[in-house]
Amino acid sequence: MRLPDLEAWAIFASVVEHRSFSAAADAVGLSKATVSKAITRLEAHLGQSLFHRTSRRLALTEAGKPLAEHAARILAEARAAEESAHDAASAHTGRVRLAAPMSFGVTNVAPILAEFLVAHPGIEVDFHLSDARVDIVAEGFDIALRIAELPDSSLRARRLCSIQAHTVAAPSYLARHGTPTHPAQLGEHQLVGYSNVIGPWRFHGPGGADVSVRLQGQLTANSGEAIVPALIAGLGIARLPDFIVDRHIASGALVTILEDWAPAKIGLHLLTPPSPLRPARVEALIDFLAARLRDPNGGQA
Repeated sequence: MRLPDLEAWAIFASVVEHRSFSAAADAVGLSKATVSKAITRLEAHLGQSLFHRTSRRLALTEAGKPLAEHAARILAEARAAEESAHDAASAHTGRVRLAAPMSFGVTNVAPILAEFLVAHPGIEVDFHLSDARVDIVAEGFDIALRIAELPDSSLRARRLCSIQAHTVAAPSYLARHGTPTHPAQLGEHQLVGYSNVIGPWRFHGPGGADVSVRLQGQLTANSGEAIVPALIAGLGIARLPDFIVDRHIASGALVTILEDWAPAKIGLHLLTPPSPLRPARVEALIDFLAARLRDPNGGQA
């Protein structure tokens, strides 16, 4: 049986990560010719092209796209296997790549990261904030925090706590348009939407009733924080998590409505790539985040 060309797979993953043969060659300390030959060798073995190449652009083929994730996993597991063999004196050193939702990352994660870095001076954290759902394997993240109900996947997931969403509006909007008392009445109102949440708003109410409402309104945004000024200006009704709206509710700028029809709580999950092999620096950050972001009221599952 022929063994896999692991070097070629690792070089393929590096080319995908760095988006060019030259940058990949520099990153792994090889010549561009060696990188090119490895890709050609892998393509010949697989019997299909992995990249579309032009003088200005390098892009994965349709055949190459699903293989890129496998290659990234091979490279990540090989690196983790080597790093796991390092002695304990050098374990808590190096870089950890962490992804988190924008608003939650700013309000809840950034303030505690400083404490972690002070306690672990040898660890560097590359903190990536985005409300887009990142592909942690393909994009090379060690840890991702995600607020969502998770589909089945090969990723390793740990539920840390529950996040409560609130249906809110400005008093000025409700004074002009009335306060809905049932989710079905939201069809008569302007709804300000968070575009990264796909599908209708779902409500669970008295007696076990379930109601779904489709969005309609002047504004959708891919950042929950960006919705707040429109709400305060009286442009509509939105459903946003507590870490974004609690302070505005406390100030009176926004008020909650449909309190008997609260949306279901959504889990905050800590995701890692599928391999159980992780460097000690990654384990240290995982343990820290799990301890600091765990629901003190018992919401961990």
